[in-house]
Amino acid sequence: MSTVDIRVPATSANLGPGFDTLGLALGLYDEVRATLSGERGVHVTVEGQGEGELDLGEGHLVIKAMRRTFDRMGAAQPEGIRLHCLNRIPHARGLGSSSAAICAGILAARALARPAESRTEAGDEGPRAAGFSDGHGLSDDEVFALATEMEGHPDNVAPCLAGGLTIAWTDHSGSPRMVKLLPDVRIQPVVFVPATRLATETARGLLPKDVPHKDASFNAGRAALLIAALSQRPERGLLLAATEDRLHQKYRAPAMRASADLVERLRAVGVPAVVSGAGPTVLAFSTPDSQDLIAPEVGNDWHIQLMDVDPVGANVQFPETR
Repeated sequence: MSTVDIRVPATSANLGPGFDTLGLALGLYDEVRATLSGERGVHVTVEGQGEGELDLGEGHLVIKAMRRTFDRMGAAQPEGIRLHCLNRIPHARGLGSSSAAICAGILAARALARPAESRTEAGDEGPRAAGFSDGHGLSDDEVFALATEMEGHPDNVAPCLAGGLTIAWTDHSGSPRMVKLLPDVRIQPVVFVPATRLATETARGLLPKDVPHKDASFNAGRAALLIAALSQRPERGLLLAATEDRLHQKYRAPAMRASADLVERLRAVGVPAVVSGAGPTVLAFSTPDSQDLIAPEVGNDWHIQLMDVDPVGANVQFPETR
């Protein structure tokens, strides 16, 4: 049997003005153990988020991503796959759960399709760990491209794979590209997760086909300012201005009124708050001078988590065998 362990972070996309471009990796993780079992069929177990809800066979998103990757690599499809998923990222909340599953499946398949003798030299010294850059079978650019192809856009898969703060775009050939930065350590994201869910497709369906030129110009300036604020000048006032948005949040507000109201309340007292991804989770950038402003504006309907920024992204590890 061949086994690989994958750890993938939650992500928050858009960050206000950076629609379909900016993404942030968060210190909340799904863990996947994938084994080529030699048995026929697919056997999936799920613990945590999605337990009792997700498909436990070929319809599971990690399995779909693994199958697509084996095909892309020109590798034979394995007869048997055993998958155990420990899920901590909430589903359909705007924290990148689908991107995490896709990235985990792609990286698992890339690792397992390699010859066994090239996977680890661990022996009795323990397992070998590697980050996203594992460099076998598919290049990192090809992994990123396949993940973007499956997800539909690169803003969540980029930070999931690379960690940190990412700027993603598509070049003239149609290939996704990214640049990674690390935010100032004085900034700590806080997420407010509601019990309600919202499918990304539903949220995207509320967006207009066209927006006013002045709104596009407004967001371009705010997105540029946000990069400077997050990486160089983590001042509350600057972050508040930098997280203003006119392209997507107001159009999606009718589908997540509680989230829109929380964003408005937090911003009214000076807390830089945005809708995380397609929502309905709300994300705020907490700085030392804004932490005391947050609690009075948040009721009991939200699960509040203070997060770290994950600096490295997806991790691939081959467990020690004895």
